[in-house]
Amino acid sequence: MKKKTVAIIAAAVVGVAIAAGLVVRGRGEKPPEVRTTEASLQRVVERINATGKVQPRTQVKISADVSARIMRLGVKEGDRVEQGQFLVELDREAYLAAVESAQANVRSAESGVTLAHENLLQAERELRRAREIVARGLDSQARLDAADAAFKVEAARHEAARGDAARARAALKQSRDSLAKTSIYAPMSGVISELRRKQGEIAIGSQFQEDVILVISDLSVMEAQLDVDENDIVRVAVGDRAEIEVDALPDQVLTGTVYEIASSAKTHGTGAQGQNQSQTQKTEFLVKVAIENPPLELRPGMTAAADITTETRDSTLSVPIQCVTVRTLDQLEEDQKKAGETADFKADKDGFVQLLFVLQDGKAMARQVATGIQSDNLIEVTSGLKAGETVISGSYRAISRDLRHGAAVRVNNEAEESERT
Repeated sequence: MKKKTVAIIAAAVVGVAIAAGLVVRGRGEKPPEVRTTEASLQRVVERINATGKVQPRTQVKISADVSARIMRLGVKEGDRVEQGQFLVELDREAYLAAVESAQANVRSAESGVTLAHENLLQAERELRRAREIVARGLDSQARLDAADAAFKVEAARHEAARGDAARARAALKQSRDSLAKTSIYAPMSGVISELRRKQGEIAIGSQFQEDVILVISDLSVMEAQLDVDENDIVRVAVGDRAEIEVDALPDQVLTGTVYEIASSAKTHGTGAQGQNQSQTQKTEFLVKVAIENPPLELRPGMTAAADITTETRDSTLSVPIQCVTVRTLDQLEEDQKKAGETADFKADKDGFVQLLFVLQDGKAMARQVATGIQSDNLIEVTSGLKAGETVISGSYRAISRDLRHGAAVRVNNEAEESERT
């Protein structure tokens, strides 16, 4: 039995020791009425429940890379678009002016390169002449040094002019890129699932701040994004099958497969906070389930509830889940002592023994058991019980609180169970 289930049952029977003195056990008094069932091999399917939202498996948020006013929207919400189709046009005037300015800067910089190149050639010629004259002894070494220095200066100016021209061309390329980004096209085929901006509004373009204009979704491949409790996530595995119910489609049960499980949890508070109230922290993990053959009516954001099948035993020894309960070891040892039996029960770290009651010679005999997986109404018994044995299955009050080991009981399988504690 899962730790969570045991804890719940344990809490319900903490007061058993106090109530034990009030249980009808005396000679001549009417024994408690119970119902029974036979332990048998059955199919047990363990499922966990989770809720979440339906979302496209692939969707793209379209934002502007440059800031400008929206001049034209080429689509509306719900439209089908193809990859490369026009979506949005932003105001181009400022970016056209920037391109023209950058083009002028390029022309000026390239003229500067030409001028610097001519000056460099002239300095080179002067240097050659100075070398020839000095070599003939017609002038001093000072002339050669001056010519050499002038050549080096012009070479540096030429290199700087080339750098200015390169920067001007890069600025022109950036301006043209910004101008091109005033027209936005679809990066993928899909449906406009959200349209968040209107014509005339300002699109705040930035690489570091998301300002979504619209969202394109591929509605042919949908998924359920589910929040699974931390106590259940260890039982979920990639490949597990799931049945999904969507609130907006009450007559349909969708199927899917778990394909992604989050590695880290998300924690959020539940309940209100106040002077005498505290907020409970709830820890969950995101599990994504690919929905098979999603109907056309399925839309992003719809609320979904899913049953994820985590384990299946096709033929395993099982009993109704209400048969299994807990008792304190002290209580069981006291009952055994009165019956003259030897204690053979082993308690867990909290002092509780997980057990069920087997009918033997008209008496309810406590039997310690180990359990495995459980469904909504059955629980697997892995040890402590054999197929064909008669197990007490009701009433809930008797099993959870009143029955004592070795107590005489009266079987009435036609009685209706009263689910009261």
